[in-house]
Amino acid sequence: MAVQNSLVNRKSKMGITAFLNQDNVKAQLSQAVGKNSMRFVSSVVSAVTVNPALQECTNPSILSAALLGESLNLSPSPQLGQYYMVPYENKKEGVKVAQFQMGYKGYIQLAIRSGQYRKLNVLAIKEGELIRFNPLEEEIEVRLVEDEEQRELAKTIGYYAMFEYTNGFKKAMYWSKNKMLAHADRYSQAFSKDAKEITVNGKKKTKVSFADFEAGNFPKDDEWLYSSFWYKDFDGMAYKTMLRQLISKWGVMSIDMVNAMDADMTVIKEDGTREYVDNRPEEEIIAEQPQETRQSSQESAPEQYEQQSFAQGGAEDALFGD
Repeated sequence: MAVQNSLVNRKSKMGITAFLNQDNVKAQLSQAVGKNSMRFVSSVVSAVTVNPALQECTNPSILSAALLGESLNLSPSPQLGQYYMVPYENKKEGVKVAQFQMGYKGYIQLAIRSGQYRKLNVLAIKEGELIRFNPLEEEIEVRLVEDEEQRELAKTIGYYAMFEYTNGFKKAMYWSKNKMLAHADRYSQAFSKDAKEITVNGKKKTKVSFADFEAGNFPKDDEWLYSSFWYKDFDGMAYKTMLRQLISKWGVMSIDMVNAMDADMTVIKEDGTREYVDNRPEEEIIAEQPQETRQSSQESAPEQYEQQSFAQGGAEDALFGD
């Protein structure tokens, strides 16, 4: 079975350090990153070492995702948040692969490097801070909470993003949190703002509302159901959505920015082609369960957990909308 082969491959899988030190890989790296190859290898090994799930991914997919990040001159360090290599279960091939996923800080870096932006900002607006936002003039009036700790604990009610070019042109957006929740609910199959019944491995489960999830009111044994980044880092995904909406519609798009938006949410195959992968429906998130649970579930009903892919160009619209 594919799953059994996958488990064998995981046990016998060459470590990322050994893989990157193979002569043929070294030659590829020398050609791709030149004198920066030692720094590149060190950063990739560091990123993989701190993520046990990423260690289960195929080495070629990790290398491909990291090379894509390197081509954009971005760091894979999770602490920097410029881009991520996200484990994704390829059910058809019975292996885990690394998906390239931009972080909002990566988009900020690319915008700054273009030299076109005098100002660029994205911010969560807290309860009691918003006085008004005029969408016609794109002017916002707020009274920010001055105490940083108090502000951090306050409830988020919306998101604001703006840029100003060096020539003085400005653009700004404000979305309420309810609008962002509706956006995530519509475009991400793995996220639900309201409670809903789902079927996993033939069994009914209740997925709690996002409000209950934020409050911690959900069975801890079902935590794997909430593995989407919209659950794990809603603000980060909201910032990323705001920047993509703002820059893709009105911003100066450098070649690197175009490439980054093109590559976001992709799995890069060994032949160099990209496969766009949305967050999976709940029925497919079984891959995020503990390995022993995952194995028994997949063997009993493997047909339920097929990888979902999207044609090039469609996944970006599907996840972030236009």
